[in-house]
Amino acid sequence: MLVILVHVQVKPESIEAFKAATLENARHSLREAGVARFDVLQDSEYPDRFVLFEGYRSDDAPARHKQTAHYLKWRDAVESMMAEPRRGVRYGALSPDSFASGAGA
Repeated sequence: MLVILVHVQVKPESIEAFKAATLENARHSLREAGVARFDVLQDSEYPDRFVLFEGYRSDDAPARHKQTAHYLKWRDAVESMMAEPRRGVRYGALSPDSFASGAGA
């Protein structure tokens, strides 16, 4: 499984709108065949900071995800809400075994 952690810092006045748009995107993303997980995390100490935990079943699933209507809608909606460009970091899952094998959650 491929895991991408997307780090986002949002303008303080856009936190609630960002959360709404991102949670909608997450709900739709979880319906994609190539998506095993899509968690939205908000920093407890710095509420303008978020991490999106995206778990994909294959290496090509992120590219397919970025072609969906719901992702494109999210991308366009949140771009002006970000205090700085989002940053994605790719990881290979080692644990739990179901992730490492690509079986999903």
